[in-house]
Amino acid sequence: MKRVLIKIIKFIVYTIILPVTLFLKRELKLFFGSQKSKFTRAYWQHKWNRVRAFRLKDAKRSDFLYLFRVAFKGGLVLLLLFTLFYMAVFMGVFGHMPSKRELRARQNNTASEVYASDGVLLGRYYIQDRTNISYDAIAPAAIQALIATEDARFYKHSGVDVRSSFRVLIKSVLLQESAGGGSTLSQQLAKNLYPRKDYKLWDMPVNKLREIIIARKLEGIYTKEELLELYLNTVPMGGNLYGIERASRRFFNTSADSLRTEQAAVLIGMLKATTTYNPRLNPERAQHRRNVVLNQMARYDYLPQAAADSLKKLPLELNYRYVTHNDGLAPYFREQLRLELEDWCVRQKNRNGDPYNLYTDGLKIYTTLDAGMQRHAERAVRRRMALLQQKFDQHWKGRAPWGRDSKVLQAAMYRSDRYRKMQKAGVSENDIRDAFGQPVAMNVFSWKGSTKREMTPMDSLAYYERFLNTGLLAMEPHTGYIRAWVGGINHDIFKYDHVRSRRQVGSTFKPIVYAAALEKGIAPCTFFPNVRKTYPEYDNWSPQNATGQYGGEYSMRGALAHSVNTVSAQLILEAGVDRTVALAHRFGIENELPAVPSLALGTADLSLLEMVSAYTTFANDGHHVAPVYIEKITDRSGNVIRQHRPDGYGKSVLSPKNAAVMLALMQGVVEEGSAAKLRSEFGLQMDIAGKTGTTQDNADGWFIGITPKLVTGVWVGAESPKVRFRTLALGQGSSTALPVWGDFMRRIALDPAYPGYMKSQFEPLAPSLQGQLDCASFRAEAPPQNFVDRIFDSVKDKAVQTYKGWKEDWKQRRKEKKRGRKNK
Repeated sequence: MKRVLIKIIKFIVYTIILPVTLFLKRELKLFFGSQKSKFTRAYWQHKWNRVRAFRLKDAKRSDFLYLFRVAFKGGLVLLLLFTLFYMAVFMGVFGHMPSKRELRARQNNTASEVYASDGVLLGRYYIQDRTNISYDAIAPAAIQALIATEDARFYKHSGVDVRSSFRVLIKSVLLQESAGGGSTLSQQLAKNLYPRKDYKLWDMPVNKLREIIIARKLEGIYTKEELLELYLNTVPMGGNLYGIERASRRFFNTSADSLRTEQAAVLIGMLKATTTYNPRLNPERAQHRRNVVLNQMARYDYLPQAAADSLKKLPLELNYRYVTHNDGLAPYFREQLRLELEDWCVRQKNRNGDPYNLYTDGLKIYTTLDAGMQRHAERAVRRRMALLQQKFDQHWKGRAPWGRDSKVLQAAMYRSDRYRKMQKAGVSENDIRDAFGQPVAMNVFSWKGSTKREMTPMDSLAYYERFLNTGLLAMEPHTGYIRAWVGGINHDIFKYDHVRSRRQVGSTFKPIVYAAALEKGIAPCTFFPNVRKTYPEYDNWSPQNATGQYGGEYSMRGALAHSVNTVSAQLILEAGVDRTVALAHRFGIENELPAVPSLALGTADLSLLEMVSAYTTFANDGHHVAPVYIEKITDRSGNVIRQHRPDGYGKSVLSPKNAAVMLALMQGVVEEGSAAKLRSEFGLQMDIAGKTGTTQDNADGWFIGITPKLVTGVWVGAESPKVRFRTLALGQGSSTALPVWGDFMRRIALDPAYPGYMKSQFEPLAPSLQGQLDCASFRAEAPPQNFVDRIFDSVKDKAVQTYKGWKEDWKQRRKEKKRGRKNK
């Protein structure tokens, strides 16, 4: 087979290609030889002199024929050169030329949008701020204004308006007058879709011809209405703003289909020069340009002249609304979502096999967040944190809470964006410190409103270090759906999200300890002595109560309600530290926990998200459901590419009986303990179970509350633990975090959109469980024992000691046997 192919190739080469090549070589040589005289300077000088010597009065017929031949040949040469130039542009020699298939599939970079569960738009992720809309969603006045101003013959040409091009050529080149632009809307659309490139000397002809070719292709693919829709979705409106819809939202706070005629004229007028005719920056120029557009609409019968004159007399009225990523509902939640979705998009492929792009692919993200609850949460945070900050400032009276500890401000400087950028740029440490000491103008946040001030960056760090911050998270216990997420007091200034950040949890961890004790079989009406003990086996650990009060005995309800540390220590030791840690992990706590008894007092650093997720187990019959905040994601065509599928009732991690008992015990915190002000101050009438928490030196305040329909947690503290109240009365969780929780729940309970919240109730306890809880919360001293009880207790203690001794001996014998085997 190979030999046959070689013979065929030789035959073609020697019988066809070689003879043809030799023939062409010989003929071309003869042709160029005969034309050799025409490639001399003297020849062309003679031709030029003959043209210059032409005189119309003395011209002969041969002279006219000569000029005709010169013009004809010159025209052919120019036509040939233009054809070659056109083919070069068409074939993509000067850069990529899109095919009709590519143009048909062309999609604008479109922002992805985030929606709440009730359909409210929460925010958008974009590089170009654009929302694509259909032709029907654009006000007719905007389309008429566009055609009248930019391309009056739009419906009469097929991409290139020859009449307008000649008009521009004659007026601009021959008459030296301004004739406006000659580009049609289709050509402008081509320029918007494929921006011009720099070709040096060939810049204008290449770009113009390229736009003409693309415009002709577009006209062959799309209808006139589709071209108008595409144009008004792609047109730049200044900065990173694109399209008529986003421009309508920003300048008039309305949709494109609701634009009035004079508003549409303003936006269309901007197309000539988006900065020059920006109605916010240059209102007088914008108004003049608007009137020009109205005149054009009247000229081409889109508007009666009287109506145009009337509209021109109206003042320029804007409803400017520039929304940044820090504005709008749930900015902390949207940022957390963005980080997660960026990673998700990289791992997901679209139909073309390419990863999704969060900022350009027009995804629609439907979340579980409830817009109404989110508003209530943010308002509660603003109101209560402003009051708390005022109290905090009065408490310290202008003094620095961190005293002379310079490490606090130093750590704040290292965390700042300014420091990181300067360090990344290679600026030395000394120069950075000098820069932090130089006054600069800046917007300074306060609860009374932002102000423009001049201060050094170091002074601004000291100013912001004094602020107390917060995190709030609300979750449905039965579904895991997150309904409200507030990560801080101001996303523009404080970027750190305190829903995800880890802080010491204090007494909010105690319900998990109590649940472990119940699982171990300890009865809820067991009384524990409130005495301070020292535990030599744990480095002489000696837990003490925050109030410093001891004596008497507490049942589980009373000890939890009053957050008695001495009882919590006894419970974790009886339940087992390892068992408690394991149960906490089953409750949804992912971070590592210290396997030490002090865990019972909340020494672990955990996030608000973990703690609220753990508390949902108590309200869900002992089943844990993972937090959910994305219901589904669709692409720009509406195809679902991610869907949350509930996994039933969740994973059972606590017996339903003990979950119900825990709810009853935690209700004691509200009825008689540290959260009693929820009834007296906030007037909440629904069933509430919960737990307050306060960490060492009052650095962190917590309250996590459970209602029949919602589990909500609140944390309050400063960026540095050194910044805190000095007294327990002011700094405890019931004074800092609980008021935010109460304000939030009160707003929901009073909102008609959430019926049934105010008087919602837990499922009633079974009679058998009610009997287990039928005991006092506290008794001043243990009841006297009779003779039989004393005998029984003595025997029981001896039996326990004997069993423990036997168990230790058995373990020791096993170790000795293992050692003996190894030695053999």
